Amino acid sequence: MKASEINKKWKELQSIIAKDFDMELPDLKVMLFLIGVQELGKGPQQFSKRQKEELMHIATCRLFSAMGFYELKGLDEEGWPHWDLVKPIPNYTLLEQEMILKSLIIDYFEDTYTLS
Repeated sequence: MKASEINKKWKELQSIIAKDFDMELPDLKVMLFLIGVQELGKGPQQFSKRQKEELMHIATCRLFSAMGFYELKGLDEEGWPHWDLVKPIPNYTLLEQEMILKSLIIDYFEDTYTLS
């Protein structure tokens, strides 16, 4: 996808998520948090600051697994997923990182969430 297409789809996705979750337009961190909660599979609940950071890490690993960088290792005794880095992630610029993450998030929601 070209940057302009990613940005267009990103804005559309932000609007859909904001409407469906009755929230302001979500930024990257909020989207990562939502994906992390989904991947954890325990439903909405209160999370500590550390758990929120871990949820965003889970989301990042899940997203980058689509590019072959991470592989699901399994779940720990509390049911939290753990991932192994299977190949180094290239040193992308901040703009490249943002565009890649947006593209992966768009793909994730297209695959796992009925976009209305």
